[in-house]
This record gives sequence, structure tokens and C-alpha cells, in this order.
Amino acid sequence: MMKKFWNWIKNDDGRTLYLDGVIAEESWFGDEVTPKQFKSELMNDKGDITIWINSPGGDVFAAAQIYNMLMDYQGDVTVKIDGIAASAASVIAMAGTEVLMSPVAMMMIHNTMTVAIGDSNEMHKASEMLSEVKESIINAYEIKTGIARKNISQLMDAESWFNAKKAVELGFADGLLFDAVDREDNGTVAVMFSRAAVTNSLLTKLIPPRPENKTPIEQLEKRLSLLAH
Repeated sequence: MMKKFWNWIKNDDGRTLYLDGVIAEESWFGDEVTPKQFKSELMNDKGDITIWINSPGGDVFAAAQIYNMLMDYQGDVTVKIDGIAASAASVIAMAGTEVLMSPVAMMMIHNTMTVAIGDSNEMHKASEMLSEVKESIINAYEIKTGIARKNISQLMDAESWFNAKKAVELGFADGLLFDAVDREDNGTVAVMFSRAAVTNSLLTKLIPPRPENKTPIEQLEKRLSLLAH
């Protein structure tokens, strides 16, 4: 039996789709059965749907197909992020008619990655492919947020993480869950940070700047002088 990364639940409130864990954990890209089964389950009924997302991401091509299916769906799609919507999962979230995040949820966007083996020509082809995939992802982010493509590209380059309030501020989400958005002060601070900035900050602290105009001998003499005291 195929291990699915999605699960549909039907109740009095309508249909709810749960996306938990890695997107396309077993197979999706190049697998005709899996996309067809997802689409069959999606189109099995009508009406508005709710999607709960808690995923670190996964196969970008699987995410692209799910995004397309949801965008084409005849009905409102409410996305609710209760944990994390990172990487490919953030692309799926962009298909929401309304995107809501828990005050303690996180969203992350970054550049696409792949594994390539071969000569310089193969490496060049892989690089070109990644660039095109990035542009396609930017399309989804741009449609949802209205942010300039150049700025989105820079956010992806930096591997940017947003808390719920920052995601709303930038347009990646529309509001907060649990009616927190209606409160005068919900205690949530808008925060964004990037892996590149954090790495550079740590390196600056771990590797002290080199003293100017001092030879290695002078530096050693200074250290010995300090030890003597």
C-alpha cells in the first residue's frame, strides 16, 4: 500500500486536507499514479476546503502540481499553518484563497536544491534547471504577495524564515489563527531572519578580526606580555 503524505477528512464543516511531514516522501515526480490519486480525491466532492499544513517541504515538482490543482479547484481553499510551512510546503500554501498561520507557526522560503553527477556540462545544465525552477516558484510567491521578483529572489537567496506576523506583513499570509488578529495587542512580534545573516554573525563572533599593522611576532609578544601579568 502506498504511503501518502496527505489525508482527507470529511465532517459537518466540509472537507479538510492534512499535509503532514515531507511532501512526496515516497514518490511523486515521474509517478503518474500518485498525482492522479491526489487529484481524484481532491475532485471527489465539491465545496470549499480547508488545508492544514505542517511540513518541512520536499519535492518541489510535487508541490507545483498540488499548487496547480488547488488553484484550479472550483471552491475556496483556506490554508491553515499550525506548525511549519517550509520550502516546497510554502509553495503549496500560496494556493490558498486565504492563508492563516498560528501565532507560533513559521514559514521558510529558500532556493531550490538538487544533486547532480557528471562533467562541467552536466553541472551547467543542473544550474540552469535550478534557475528556471526558482523562477517558477517566484511566480507563485509574486502572485500571492505582490512583492517585486527581485526582492523575492533575495529573500530566497538568504533562506528567509518568517514568524506568523511577519508573513502577514509581507503578504505570504493573510491573518493569524485563533482570532488573534482581532486583538489590540496579541503579543506576537513580527520577526524575520535569514540563515546567511545568522551564519555571518556567528563567524564574526568566532573569528576575531585580525589586528592591523602588527606582525605575527608582535602579536605573539603582546600575548606573552598579557600572560606574564
